[in-house]
Amino acid sequence: MPLRVALNHRTVYRYDRPVHVSPQVIRLRPAPHARTPVPAYTLRVHPQPHFINWQQDPQSNWLARVVFPEKITEFEVEVDLVAEMAVFNPFDFFLDEAAETGPFDYP
Repeated sequence: MPLRVALNHRTVYRYDRPVHVSPQVIRLRPAPHARTPVPAYTLRVHPQPHFINWQQDPQSNWLARVVFPEKITEFEVEVDLVAEMAVFNPFDFFLDEAAETGPFDYP
């Protein structure tokens, strides 16, 4: 039976005056090919208004590209997720007989 773990991450940047920021890329989402299942994920970005475009890089990692059309005085990113932590044997795999001793040659 897996153990469910809730995680919260919050980052806040405050500026002493209104600033225009370039598009921000947020890399705080688990990869879809990760072994740990993530049944719940939420990304919150402040302030409003902003636009979020989800993208994937060549390794299938999720990227949130956030664009603020107006000047801002604070930038806040908060992520909540639930991960299912299960015990697994990392040595549960088959080894070809040709690779049981080394060095070995590739065909």
